[in-house]
Amino acid sequence: MTEPSTIAPTIHITTIEWDMMDKTKFLPLSMLSSFCVRCTLYPLTLIKTRLQIQKHGEMYKGLLDAANRIYYTEGMSGLYRGFWVSSAQVFSGAAYIGAYEQTRYLTAPYLQQWPEIRSMVAGGVASVFGQTIIVPFDVVSQHLMMLGLSTNNTSNSTDKKKMVFFRPLGIHLDISKSKFHTTLDITQCVYQQDGFKGFYRGYVASVCTYAPNSALWWSFYTIFQEQLEKRCPVNTSLLLVQSISGVLAGFTTTLITNPMDTIRARLQVQRTNSIVGTFNSLWKEEGLMMFTKGLSARLVQSICFSFTIILGYESIKRISILKEYKDHVRW
Repeated sequence: MTEPSTIAPTIHITTIEWDMMDKTKFLPLSMLSSFCVRCTLYPLTLIKTRLQIQKHGEMYKGLLDAANRIYYTEGMSGLYRGFWVSSAQVFSGAAYIGAYEQTRYLTAPYLQQWPEIRSMVAGGVASVFGQTIIVPFDVVSQHLMMLGLSTNNTSNSTDKKKMVFFRPLGIHLDISKSKFHTTLDITQCVYQQDGFKGFYRGYVASVCTYAPNSALWWSFYTIFQEQLEKRCPVNTSLLLVQSISGVLAGFTTTLITNPMDTIRARLQVQRTNSIVGTFNSLWKEEGLMMFTKGLSARLVQSICFSFTIILGYESIKRISILKEYKDHVRW
């Protein structure tokens, strides 16, 4: 009598690592996913920046008020000011993801038993790579975001130019020009006033904001995913668990890092000279309220961004996985 054959249970992979993927699929699809998400959520980024820059709520009372006023005074295009410059983040995003996955891969032999620390280190390293590429584009795009605040005070001269005084740079801009030429004017002015270093104004603040933000985000993401997997039924979609983990990680990290993000925005737009000086100025203006400036917009942005980015990121990892691992992946 023959023994019944035993079938080995399928071992599921919960984290798809760098060496398990076809990079020719993963990187282009990651860039496309990042562009689509940033395009959808860009208005929240613009609103958050304006809320952080304004003093004592002089322009907007909050997220919804800002959205309504920008839409009715500047139209839909007002909510997308500076978008095409900011969309260069697609390239920094590819560098960020590549650096994150490579760092996870390289630290695996040393931090295999501490996945949350491994994610934290990889997130911090990836952020430094990403910020080094994106800060110059960030500086220009944030100036373009703030341009809408000046357009209500236009003065028409005899040659039909529409001139506005743009306070952050202390110059008059002709907004009758195309968006491309306006972008070139702002870029030229930044260079004339501060040289090449003007495009890296706020770089230290950006790294101090986004490196801890990224490190904490990935660490919290790993922790939340691990805890949710333990508490959810076995047949629960892993992709759903990961998306929820991303939302929780985004919410938690935003609450912790919001004051530093406000300081970063002011350094880049208002051209203040130091982190400490900007902090003191904010404290004098707002007191304890400085910790909540732009927080509502940033929370909504972070939650939406975290959910959609993780949904796309983890889906693309599954699509890009090598054939030998396909049967071990749980959706």
